[in-house]
Amino acid sequence: MTQNPVKPVHGWRRTLHEIIFEADTPAGRLFDIILIIAILFSVLVVLLDSVTTVRMRYAGLLLTLEWLFTLLFTVEYILRLLCVLRPAAYARSFFGVVDLLAILPTWATLLLPGTHYLAVVRLLRVLRIFRVLKLAQYVSEARHLIRALRDSRRKILVFLLAVLSLVTIFGTLMYVIEGEKYGFTSIPRSMYWAVVTLTTVGYGDISPGTPLGQGIASFIMLLGYGIIAVPTGIVTSALVRPRPVSTQACPACGRDGHDVDAVHCKYCGTAL
Repeated sequence: MTQNPVKPVHGWRRTLHEIIFEADTPAGRLFDIILIIAILFSVLVVLLDSVTTVRMRYAGLLLTLEWLFTLLFTVEYILRLLCVLRPAAYARSFFGVVDLLAILPTWATLLLPGTHYLAVVRLLRVLRIFRVLKLAQYVSEARHLIRALRDSRRKILVFLLAVLSLVTIFGTLMYVIEGEKYGFTSIPRSMYWAVVTLTTVGYGDISPGTPLGQGIASFIMLLGYGIIAVPTGIVTSALVRPRPVSTQACPACGRDGHDVDAVHCKYCGTAL
């Protein structure tokens, strides 16, 4: 069933939408550039606050700056919801969720001190730079990769279940063969060793000491090289040449990534 087109917003909401969501106008481009600079500086504040010597010397300044950026992003988030016809649709979109997560950690410090460090998630908002610089081809490629991963999710799930089964079997086997003498104190700990070995990471904190255990470990390492190639093949097979997309955002739900010749939003049906 097709959706009825929704008339675009008008008046001050339309003007606000063009400034906040569109990168094709001078005002919209300037807004996005200023926003990206503010995001980078806010992340820098969080990083500096984690350095003990810097925090001890500039704790008050860092706290003031963090709340200043948080209030700024909070107002911006509210304005984004106000200038679209379907605020709930934008709130559920990728950037809508990221925008919300960018401000929640600092507000959460009122109840849970220390959570403001999670505000580094706002760095994801810098992805808007692709729209600002009109790098639509990169937006298209990103959406194409996401679509390929989504199309391959069942195969990847089956692959992960198979790997989990192998890890459980090998972990249990090494627990029986090696035992506590060589650090395999439990099946879960042995499974941890199996994961590290199968992925060819090899931390070395646990290692088999018996000839049989070392032989099995060698087999698992060789098996790991073959297993690593499987997810790559699954995703690669799902890749097809993507269609070019525009940088125009929907005035109703705020989502972008539409075809260059699109007349209506492919997510909610609103006229573009």
